[in-house]
Parts: sequence; C-alpha cells; structure tokens
Amino acid sequence: MKVLVIGGNFAGSTAAMEIKRKLKDKVEVTLIDRSPDFLYIPSLIWVPTRRREVSQIVVPREKVLAKRGVDFVLDSALKVDTAANKVYTEKGVYDYDHLVIATGPKVNFDIAPGIKEHACYIGTPPGAMDTRAKLDEFKKNPGPIVIGATQSAGCMGAAYEFLFNVEKWLRTQNIRQKVDLYWVTPEPFLGHFGIEGMPLGEAMLKKFMEMFHIQYRTGVGIKEVTKDKVILSTGEEIASRFNMFMPPFVGVDFIANSPGLETGPNHFIPVLPSYRHQKLNNVWAAGLTVDVKPPFAQGEVPFTIPKTGYPSDVTGKIVAHNVINTILGKPEMEEKPWGKITGLCIMDAGEKEVIIFSNSLFKPRKIAIMIPNVFYDVFKLMLEKYFMWKLRNGLSYLP
Repeated sequence: MKVLVIGGNFAGSTAAMEIKRKLKDKVEVTLIDRSPDFLYIPSLIWVPTRRREVSQIVVPREKVLAKRGVDFVLDSALKVDTAANKVYTEKGVYDYDHLVIATGPKVNFDIAPGIKEHACYIGTPPGAMDTRAKLDEFKKNPGPIVIGATQSAGCMGAAYEFLFNVEKWLRTQNIRQKVDLYWVTPEPFLGHFGIEGMPLGEAMLKKFMEMFHIQYRTGVGIKEVTKDKVILSTGEEIASRFNMFMPPFVGVDFIANSPGLETGPNHFIPVLPSYRHQKLNNVWAAGLTVDVKPPFAQGEVPFTIPKTGYPSDVTGKIVAHNVINTILGKPEMEEKPWGKITGLCIMDAGEKEVIIFSNSLFKPRKIAIMIPNVFYDVFKLMLEKYFMWKLRNGLSYLP
C-alpha cells in the first residue's frame, strides 16, 4: 500500500510519520516537498528584528523522516490525476493508493495595487529577511509605519505580533518618537482574529494600542499602496515609509492545476469532517489547504478565519488516524470540524505575551480566556523550544 504526502511542514510531516509509525511495513510512505527543511513558521515574526535567524528555526527534513521510515523526495509537485492515482512532479511521476495534500497556501499579493511592490510580507524566510533589510534602511530615515491585514485576509494574529515587535524594536533603536505607528485591519473590532473575538479581548487590545501609542483603523481594506502612502478603502490616505501587510491565502498551483480535485475559486480542498475529500475516497487534506468557511457574517470589507500551526498539527493526526483505519478496513472515522478544534495560541506582544485558549476555535464555546503576561514572553519561547525539539526528533505523536 502506497501513501503519498504532498507538503511536509506541520500537517504533512505529522500525517506521514504517524501513518508509518502505526502501520510499519504494511505501507510505503513518501513525502514530497520543494524545501529540504521543516520551518517553525510562528518564529518568523522575530527574524526582521534579529531576535531570531532563519537557521535557528529550521530542521533538515531528510534525516528526521528517514529515521521514522518515511521516504523524502525533494521536488515540486505540479498536478495530480485523481482518476489514474498519479502525481506529476518536476522530476517524475508517483503512484499512490492514498494521497494526503498538506501543501499550505499561496499568498495573493494582487489583492490590491502596490502590495507586491511597496509592502513587506513576513510569512516566508525570504520575506522575513527582505523585511529585515527594509527595516535597517528605514531606521536611517524614520517616518510613519503602517502594519496590518488586507481585505480577505485571515492571518491577523501574526500581523498583530509583528506590530508589537516593531514597536519594541523602534524603542530599542531610539527612534520611536520619530515614528507614527498605524494598525489597519478588516476586522470590525480589535481582536476579532477571524474567530469572533474572545472575552475582554477587544478591551485588552485597545489598552495595548493606547499604552504603545498606536493609531488604529478597523473595518477597512487596502485600496492602494504607493511608495509613500497607504490608501484605505474609506479613501483615507496615510503617509508611510514602511509597510507590512498580511494578504489573503489561496490554494497553491499544484491544486489549481488539478481539476479533478474539484475545488472552488480559492483552490482549497473541500473535505468532510474526517478531512477526507468530499468526493474522492482516497484523497485527504490537512492543515492550511483545507477549505473552511467563516462562521460569521461578512461586513463591507471581507476577511476570513485563521489557519495556524496547532490546528494543522491536529488535522495531520486526524488524517493519519483515518487513513490507517481505511487501510486496515475499519469503518470508524475520527471527525472534528476545523471550528471544533481547541483554540490554543500564545500571541507575542514585543517581549510580552497574551495566552489565548478556548475549547473550540469557533463559537459557541464553553471555555474562552485571554491572559496577558506583561513581564516577559516566556511561554511563547517555551512553545518554540518544544516544537523545535519535537521536529528534530520526529515525535509526531506528541501534542
């Protein structure tokens, strides 16, 4: 039995290693990814300000996967023929009995004119390093900064973290008094996060904005970004010398080039609560590539739900469990819709942190708390160390 996994970060590597760990010689597991390294994405927020180097948050994949019995192929997947059970890559063709798609997203930089040319993006190592270079240049001639998320975006949390880290960096560089700092977001209120907020979350973030002297605009999109200003959907123009925005995510080219996957216009994979494809019994999806509909009504400026590392890890485990049961002929399927996954996040706030926990990502919730730690981001650092240790040792079965 052949299981082919496309994409090898949180969701893909977890699914691959768990399937091999439990089925051993009953299955051949191959993981294809275009990068040789695991990447701990949450710590990319620290690369621009030099709190981390990229080399500190990556782990070479091949040795870890080999130790766990998973074959690793460094290659770019181009498309899948779901009728023939074949995946085409730049270097060859791979057959499969079960296909797990965990490719993560592609970023839509074309959401507004000027985003690609005049704004930074911190979601990839090259983007984080480019942001670092532009911050180094900025501090020679400081001025206004605009940070936030565009219309249709979903990853507001990382942008909030970067905002507070830049505020801290400005103070360490002794240029804070020269900078007007702005936060812009499509959220209807601070701390919505694409999950309809948390108790006391809006009040807490308002207090942070006041404490750090950050001006903010909610319920706005980006109309255009030019060399020296940001034009909001309201028509307001904000002078700016440095910008960072989180644009929307869409499905990767591998999915867009595979009509048999029958995706919608955003090219995310339609799945059942078991993360099996809605129509293809031997195709599964995990992590950010899963299509999740926002549970809330959209306002004038659209935005969507967050897709983060913890749900990716959880869905990778669910897919592994269900693929294993299917191969063993067991009918039982584990089911947990994305919105029912536990909400667990530690938001960095410039060497401070906010611990966010809820029994489910989406409402209704029985438990929902936000706890600020205004002294030091110790739990954020502990979480990073834990996941890096887990990645280095291939301990996919751990939480």
